[in-house]
Amino acid sequence: MKRQLILEDGTVLIGKGFGGEIEKSGEVVFTTGMTGYQETLSDPSYCGQIVTFTYPLIGNYGINRDDFESIHPSVNGLIVNEICDHPSNFRNEISLDDYLKERNIPGLAGIDTRKLTRKIRQYGTLRGRLCNMDADVEYIVSQLKATVFTDHVKRVSTKDPYPSPGRGHRVVLVDFGMKHGILRELNKRDCDVIVVPYNTTAEEILRLSPDGIMLSNGPGDPKDVPEAIEMLQGIIGKVPLFGICLGHQLFALASGANTSKLKFGHRGLNHPVKHLATGKVAITSQNHGYAVEEESVKSTDLEITHVALNDGTVEGLRHTKFPAFTVQYHPEASAGPEDANDLFEDFLTMIANFKKEGEELCQNA
Repeated sequence: MKRQLILEDGTVLIGKGFGGEIEKSGEVVFTTGMTGYQETLSDPSYCGQIVTFTYPLIGNYGINRDDFESIHPSVNGLIVNEICDHPSNFRNEISLDDYLKERNIPGLAGIDTRKLTRKIRQYGTLRGRLCNMDADVEYIVSQLKATVFTDHVKRVSTKDPYPSPGRGHRVVLVDFGMKHGILRELNKRDCDVIVVPYNTTAEEILRLSPDGIMLSNGPGDPKDVPEAIEMLQGIIGKVPLFGICLGHQLFALASGANTSKLKFGHRGLNHPVKHLATGKVAITSQNHGYAVEEESVKSTDLEITHVALNDGTVEGLRHTKFPAFTVQYHPEASAGPEDANDLFEDFLTMIANFKKEGEELCQNA
């Protein structure tokens, strides 16, 4: 079955269709990860996107029940150079092709993914549509140019609060499109976690008496979530806070900094990040299309703690007056290297110190 990818600039790439027999539009992006395609498919940060894998062979170890980052995949499509039809792994339960058929997600194989990646890298992220061979190219191009993708966070965030009990610090985890890996890391440290929707107010969060607040990753433009920015302005300084990815960007906006769209984003498992205070370099997992503007940080109470070595963009922030820090990358990995996993320990240490200071103030009062 032939299928084509039509881009908003009129480019048409024809290849072999696999997965769901449906036409879908989305923002066409690329990821450089050699593995981790199952985690990528199920990462809510990819909501509404058509993901191109730069690694030439995808699907060789199949799909298993353990490596999902959310219950429902949020991608709108998948593009590969070659898909493996006969996966081999002791955990394999279903092929990638069959999984995409079950989930009605279209795929395209047999195209020059290097050519597509170079186009995105040169001209920036493009809107595109995976469609059948009888599609009207001119009409689809006009529709793509007029399309605006919004409300991604609303689509992937939990609709209702739910607990993940533990005996340690109580952490309210705000779900903007949370990867399960973040919750797993908190559970491993015996945190008493309450997951809440993206539009939960500051008052509602504080009524839960959290020891700390965690801001999850998520898809899209942080400026599309004004209710979260308002919530953070009522939270910062009252409870220790740790943000990841979209949570990092929202924290920056709430603190007076600005964000902007990157030309083609950071997506992959091999992005080097430097910790400015120590000079230590970590190889990180990343997935974001927006970044905090470095110049905008100077007029705030924030301090840049980490930078990307590939392009110098802001990768970490710390509040200079309150117990709060954030990173643009994914310390929970899933998939990817675990070089930055100790940030969860730093968060719990910050909570413990904040509680100790509060107790000392009460004793001296």
